[in-house]
Amino acid sequence: MAKDFYGELQLGILGGGQLGRMVIQEAINYNVNVHILDPDKNAPCRKLCNHFECGSLSDYDTVYNFGKNLDMITIEIEKVNVDALEALENEGVVVYPQSRIIRLIQDKGMQKQFFKQNDIPTSAFQLISNKEALTSANIPLPYVQKLRKDGYDGKGVKMIRTQEDLLTAFEEPSIIEEIVEFEKEIAVIVARNDNGQIVTFPMVEMEFNSQANLVEFLISPSTYSEEIQTKAKELAIKIADNLQIVGLLAVEMFLTKDGEILVNELAPRPHNSGHQTIEGNYTSQFAQHLRAIFNLPLGNTDTINTAVMINVLGEEGYEGLAKYEGVEDILAMDGVYVHLYGKKYTKPFRKMGHVCIVNADRELAISNARKVQKILKVKA
Repeated sequence: MAKDFYGELQLGILGGGQLGRMVIQEAINYNVNVHILDPDKNAPCRKLCNHFECGSLSDYDTVYNFGKNLDMITIEIEKVNVDALEALENEGVVVYPQSRIIRLIQDKGMQKQFFKQNDIPTSAFQLISNKEALTSANIPLPYVQKLRKDGYDGKGVKMIRTQEDLLTAFEEPSIIEEIVEFEKEIAVIVARNDNGQIVTFPMVEMEFNSQANLVEFLISPSTYSEEIQTKAKELAIKIADNLQIVGLLAVEMFLTKDGEILVNELAPRPHNSGHQTIEGNYTSQFAQHLRAIFNLPLGNTDTINTAVMINVLGEEGYEGLAKYEGVEDILAMDGVYVHLYGKKYTKPFRKMGHVCIVNADRELAISNARKVQKILKVKA
């Protein structure tokens, strides 16, 4: 950026959750002034930023007025008012990732069409205008139905297995996708700065919580073949290059049982599949995001050790003021790093934090992570 930002730059973040919180923890190292907009007055970022504003992320005037006196805006969630961001861009406020990219990724139908137009391998899909259109779908049952907009952390996704399931299908515009018989869900986070430098983090393997439909367990680095890892890396680079994105892009993919890689979804921001980079890599995803949007040289993404990340989710059957059980017990274990997000209230499957388990011995890291999962509980 033209402006010497060390201590001067006014950075706005749309969203004050855990991702924004971890970006702030890195931004402190650059002496950047961080402004947060979030609809929750108790948002995790509220006490860490230079300025906190409670307001709607989807309201044009709120987003525009929040950003008009800032130098730069970034996001920690895609569900924001893109028209306001576009207006701010036209008035000289730097918006990374660019508003056009956020607009594309907000709509899962547009995402899928982007994949098709750019020869990015993905599962077969069909755009659906309303529930009635499902009766004449070209994709046979069973399939996955996803809302085109506003789906997040497993919300907005339904499995349509039988004719009876059609009765409870989404009414709103959606896409349906062929079910992929995959061996593993994998992800690559890619960073690109305004100079066009592109760097990827090593491919990671993920396991999902079937009830909550979100990442529960992640292992880095992957032990899949160099050929598979290279293919995943090249796909992530191709997408970032085609989009000309500035910032981070998380590329979630399926590895099929015959070794094919299909791109599932994109997230133009720091992502759950990169939390282990704080302790497990030379550069964390949050530091890399700032390097990218500030147009600084991108950092070394090599892994230091095996790192296993587990999400700390609110226990089923508990809702209210959060209470944590087992923190002292897991901190007595070697190589365990706890990150609590400062969320005041818990509810079933809400992301309340994450734990990273680092060890040179991969199997021991995995074993310790399983122990942490059994010990650490969030109740009310």
